[in-house]
Amino acid sequence: MKTKFINIFLLVVGLMLGACSDNLNTEPTTSTTSEVVFRDVTSAQTAMNGIYRYMYTAGWSVNWSAENCGLSGILLTADLMGEDHLMADPGQGWFWYDYCLDVQMDYTHTSGHPYAFWNFFYTSICNINYILATENTLPGDPAEVKKLMAQAYAMRAMCYHYLIQIYQQTYVGNEDAAGVPIYTEPTTKETIGKPRGTIKDTYLQINADINKAITLFEEVGIESHEHASHIDYYVANGFKARICMTQNLYADAEQAATEALKAPYARVATVNEMKGMNNITMPNVLWGMEVIAEQGSGFEGFFSHMDADAEGLYASSAQKCIDASLYSRIPQSDERKGWFRGKLEKDGEGSNFSYCQLKFKMANYSNRIGDIIYMRYEEMLLIKAEAQCMQDKYSDARLTLTELLEQRDANYAEMLNNFTDSKNYNSDTNGRIVSLMDGILLQRRIELWGEVGRLFDLKRLGLGYNRDYEGSNQTTALATDPGDLRFVLPLPQSEIDGNVNISDEDNNPLY
Repeated sequence: MKTKFINIFLLVVGLMLGACSDNLNTEPTTSTTSEVVFRDVTSAQTAMNGIYRYMYTAGWSVNWSAENCGLSGILLTADLMGEDHLMADPGQGWFWYDYCLDVQMDYTHTSGHPYAFWNFFYTSICNINYILATENTLPGDPAEVKKLMAQAYAMRAMCYHYLIQIYQQTYVGNEDAAGVPIYTEPTTKETIGKPRGTIKDTYLQINADINKAITLFEEVGIESHEHASHIDYYVANGFKARICMTQNLYADAEQAATEALKAPYARVATVNEMKGMNNITMPNVLWGMEVIAEQGSGFEGFFSHMDADAEGLYASSAQKCIDASLYSRIPQSDERKGWFRGKLEKDGEGSNFSYCQLKFKMANYSNRIGDIIYMRYEEMLLIKAEAQCMQDKYSDARLTLTELLEQRDANYAEMLNNFTDSKNYNSDTNGRIVSLMDGILLQRRIELWGEVGRLFDLKRLGLGYNRDYEGSNQTTALATDPGDLRFVLPLPQSEIDGNVNISDEDNNPLY
């Protein structure tokens, strides 16, 4: 195990607490003692709030910190590695080489994404494990202790789920392939690094953690979170729905998504209510991070990479755009067409650029901030519809999809009627939309553009893509096959050097 991850809780958490929002019940402190952090459940929840703060903190690499802006930067990378999201210009290189699928050799140093993503998730896991180690000893209201531990178990499941999706191929058909090291106890300087195990081993831990989280939430009585940044019963079920989809456990995914959709504070939002996609008070937000002025990260923030109208920031010269083929599939009657520019006669500055995205905008240009949304009600509808369709429950899937589309497209009924009842889908992502499953997957690509990481869907669905088609606006034309080696990041060299149980031969193959 890399020494940077060891005992990081005692080194970092005190600094993190003072940086969190007052709305998350934090207290400024410079204490680095576990006795203070874990003196009671209230203090331990403050530590958990510090882990939530990690989700949108930059600086997970030695250099290039601007493109390593926490979970949102990781999801942006996974989106750009697909076919729906492109960069109009290389800019200073941030995210460009991910878009070009040319980052595998970055594993040799500590500035690129292979290192930064590994560091981000294992640092989070290390800190979570310190919290979970107090499950049976932490003073305080037993119900509050259970709610805290439920948050920690769910967060650990999420971290391992992203790790295995980033550093390996999909679950189905690769169960015995190498997984990622699993740590469930606090680590010390003497901790010996764990081996990779298998994908199956990794998912056994993920499933155990998320089920434990849900059980704990149920034991204390299902309640809504006090703040959108907190994981609650409904968010944990959202995690489970995602996890089950990657394992083709469609009945379980449907059940979990259905539970997530019961959140009393969430519903489908109109396109107008989502303007800017930058406010956790939107009625469709299940989980998101409130970013206050003091926490604005400016040049290193997610919106600096997305909002081309943020003068002087990265996106103003390296615009994020939608693929022309996908844009052409959005009907004129669909309000989401307005999330993007169309084809312009002449490209100008900022967002006045053909196919430039307008979906994500800063909430405040003076301090360069916006809230970060990580889970929406609409995603759960799309998971539920896909899971139902995969089980041949076509009528149910149509009803589920209708709940979304009736708020998006005035002509949705006509469109739905054109789909045949089939769970088969086109292996050509630029091909015809014929089946109900084709339609559901297309709606997922449109609705969740820029949010959940297209790469993860390509992997679990066994799809490749071709960016080089007639009329393409892609600035890097390339084609990939299902299970392409470029879809998988190598483990960082620093992990191999610091872990006696992982050798160069254990690393992922390069393209």
